[in-house]
Amino acid sequence: MTDFKAKVLDKKLSPFERITLLMSLLRSPEGCAWDRKQTHKSLLPYLIEEAYEVVDVIESGRYEDLKEELGDLLCQVIFHAQLASERGDFDINDSINILVDKLIERHPHVFGEKKELSPRQVREQWELIKTRADDEKTVLSGLPRSMPALTMAFRIGEKAGGVGFDWDNPAEVLQKIDEEVLEIKQELEAAPEINKESLTEEIGDLLFATASLARKLDIEPETALRTALDKFRNRFEKLEKRVIGSGSGFDDYTLEELENIWQQVKKE
Repeated sequence: MTDFKAKVLDKKLSPFERITLLMSLLRSPEGCAWDRKQTHKSLLPYLIEEAYEVVDVIESGRYEDLKEELGDLLCQVIFHAQLASERGDFDINDSINILVDKLIERHPHVFGEKKELSPRQVREQWELIKTRADDEKTVLSGLPRSMPALTMAFRIGEKAGGVGFDWDNPAEVLQKIDEEVLEIKQELEAAPEINKESLTEEIGDLLFATASLARKLDIEPETALRTALDKFRNRFEKLEKRVIGSGSGFDDYTLEELENIWQQVKKE
């Protein structure tokens, strides 16, 4: 056994030392062919998958699995840092130092003059500090376009609100939602044929306003929608079992009959 492998197996070292050594070993000639082949781009699907697995265990309340899933996500972070280290760009400690400095800078109410701020005030302060830290950065420039659309709508609202561009309360957002629904109705009634382009824009506005309402109520819209989808999926599967169990197919039922079964399932 080489000294390198012995160090990885040495439990007297800190867990962080062991994982960084292990990743370096796996990428070395005496390591693993698959790990040596990977690039930042080839690892992206795994990074996304591991992040969603963390989301899944939290949303489902399976906190006993969170320890393992966070480790899997950390593995991806260490992997990307190892690739950068091999190029001589930076290592994981550089990333950590940048993070620590950033957190200190964005918590002046902790590291500067002590202030008791509400969570909302802390978030708004965070966005203001981010904007001032880089003159070339716009308020919204840090949001990746690859984010899920509902999450992006939530974060855009947070960032705009952080610099004072926001509704005062949920009631004002509800008024905006009513306006957007009315505009969709008017669009449907205005022309003999549906204008897909115009309706797409109006429905987008409605979804954005709905995400803003969730934000004002401190509800994460992506989580709320997934919860609603899980609920619908569970109820629909029960409805489907009843239809199949009757020896018939969906074509044998009227919409009214299916709705009656649906209402029964909801009561259960």
